[in-house]
Amino acid sequence: MSYQSKEIDQALNYIQEHLHDPLTLQRLAKEVSYSPYHFSRLFKRRTGLTPLYYVSTMRLQRAKELLLTTDFDVRDIGIEIGQQSLGTFTSRFTKSVGLPPAQFRQSLHSTNNIVHALQQLKKFPMTTLHVQSENSVVGTISANGPLHGIILVGLFNKPLPEGLPEYGTLLDSLGDFSFKNVLPGTYYLMATSISWGIESKQILLPHKTLRTRIAKPIILKNEEPIARQYLHLHPPRLDDPPILVSLPLLMQSFLTRMTRMKE
Repeated sequence: MSYQSKEIDQALNYIQEHLHDPLTLQRLAKEVSYSPYHFSRLFKRRTGLTPLYYVSTMRLQRAKELLLTTDFDVRDIGIEIGQQSLGTFTSRFTKSVGLPPAQFRQSLHSTNNIVHALQQLKKFPMTTLHVQSENSVVGTISANGPLHGIILVGLFNKPLPEGLPEYGTLLDSLGDFSFKNVLPGTYYLMATSISWGIESKQILLPHKTLRTRIAKPIILKNEEPIARQYLHLHPPRLDDPPILVSLPLLMQSFLTRMTRMKE
């Protein structure tokens, strides 16, 4: 590990330990004895996010945890993560997670039913969310060992799993995946896996699920082929951004599409 990597590790740990404190770029840079500009550049190169955006995502992850592990009022949770306005907190949370805070809290009770419905499917066809152009993104997902569950794959418009993916699907095994008719644009390819038998809370707070992402954005242009993408699932790393989007919401979206295909 390089000296700079150790310093960024130090900054990442510092952020997690001081989420309740005011965290400015200057304070974070000072913690590792870098200039704000140099620190910000190295941090983004390592994580894909600017330091303050990373702090914001970690605080939203903290809000998800509080919603599921405490009976705190939604307004109090917003204040806990530094959002004085209930409206601002609700809007930011909904945009990032896909559900309003109160609905996310209630989804703990429906997640088991969604997982059970997925287990009843005999085969997962390759599907995408939209069909509007001729561009395609194809790839292969691997892991160090066999998986007994599902893999969620998505093309996001941000370098972390925040908000609903522009294109997404579920796989029932390791191997190939395909997104067809993808509109020209810039996308970030990410995936995570859910094992059968995992508790609902662990699905809603996927801190330990295997995951993977392509660090560089995928830029699609009309009629220009994109190289096959190779993803390898791995345990969470310190510099992995949090998975903010509600995984049960993505799973339910997939089930809804499967139902429509059968009609």
